Parts: sequence; structure tokens; C-alpha cells
Amino acid sequence: MKQALKRSLLGLGLLLASTAWGQFPGPATCTRSANLLACIDAQGNAYSVNTVGSTIYLRGFDKAGQRYWAQTNSRYGQLTFFTGIATDGEAWVGYNRRVGWTTINRYSSSGGSSAKFTCNRLTGC
Repeated sequence: MKQALKRSLLGLGLLLASTAWGQFPGPATCTRSANLLACIDAQGNAYSVNTVGSTIYLRGFDKAGQRYWAQTNSRYGQLTFFTGIATDGEAWVGYNRRVGWTTINRYSSSGGSSAKFTCNRLTGC
């Protein structure tokens, strides 16, 4: 789960920092509308991102773990707080903080994993 959660957070952090999609491993097929982005990648993972005002709703399916997950993000200026839960009962909380071209990410989960990592638009994570 730690890798799947980190990938999810990494994707969100990069999305929030307006990083180019070309840095993600493997191509994904996406459909987009005004408020919704839905994608399926080459490994069979699926996710959607829906925005309503300053709230971002993420839903997805992790192929490797065979589980569904949901995450809600609330944005307050340069700071985004998030909470999530998966079908196996794991829950997580954390935040992303944007400082210039850098995003500082921190999370912890009920499964015992936690991390703090920094991403930059020029150098990646």
C-alpha cells in the first residue's frame, strides 16, 4: 500500500504543482470534462479526479492490491489537506504545501506507513 499511496499522493502533488504529465511512468488513457478527469493506465489502475470549488474528490482502483480507494482534498490557498480510505479498511491523512515551484508532501496511514517527500517542477521528486 505504501507505494500505491505514495503514487497517488505523488500524482496529486504533481497535478497541483502543474507538473507535466509526461513524467508519469507508462501511458494512461483519459477522458475529460469541465470538472472530471477519468483515467486508466497501462497496468489496469483506474482513477478519477473531480473538482467542486476548492474541494477535489479522487476515486480509484489499485490493480496490484485489487482494492478501491477514495480520497477527499480540501484546498486553502497553497495548502491542501486530504483524507482517504480503501476497501481493505486502511485510512490515511496528510497534506501538500506548495512553496513556489516546490510541493512539500506528508502523510501517514493506519497501515503504519508515513512519509515526507518534496517534489519540484524542474527536478521531480
